[in-house]
Amino acid sequence: MKTLLTIISAVCVAFVAANAQTSSTTTTTSGSGPQTQVADTTTTTTTESTGTITEFTPGAAIVLNTGTGEPVRYKLGSNVTYINGKGKEIKADRIRKDRKVRVHYVKQGNDMVVDKVSIVREKE
Repeated sequence: MKTLLTIISAVCVAFVAANAQTSSTTTTTSGSGPQTQVADTTTTTTTESTGTITEFTPGAAIVLNTGTGEPVRYKLGSNVTYINGKGKEIKADRIRKDRKVRVHYVKQGNDMVVDKVSIVREKE
C-alpha cells in the first residue's frame, strides 16, 4: 500500500514539474578592437505548457485551455514541429480542436512563440 501511494505521489510531482518547465540561456559576445569593446547580452527563456486546444490556425496561432480560467494564446513560429502521441513527427493538419497538447515556446517581447506542439497521449 505504501509503495502504491509513493508511486502515485511521484507521478503527481512529475506531472506538476513537467507542466511548466522553464530554462534560460544567456549568450554574451564581445567585439574586438584596441579602443572599443562592446558587450551584447541576449537572454532567451523557453517554457512548456500543457492544455486542451480551443482554437488552432495552422501557421498562425494556437489557443489552449490550460485550466487557469482564461485561454492562453500562442503565436506559431515559422518552423513548428508537430509530434503525435507516439513521438513521431506529423503534419499540422493532424492537429485537432479538443486534443490535449504540450507546447514548447520562447517568450519574444509580448509574444509566446511556439516551436513544438506535442499531442499528449491519454492514459489507457
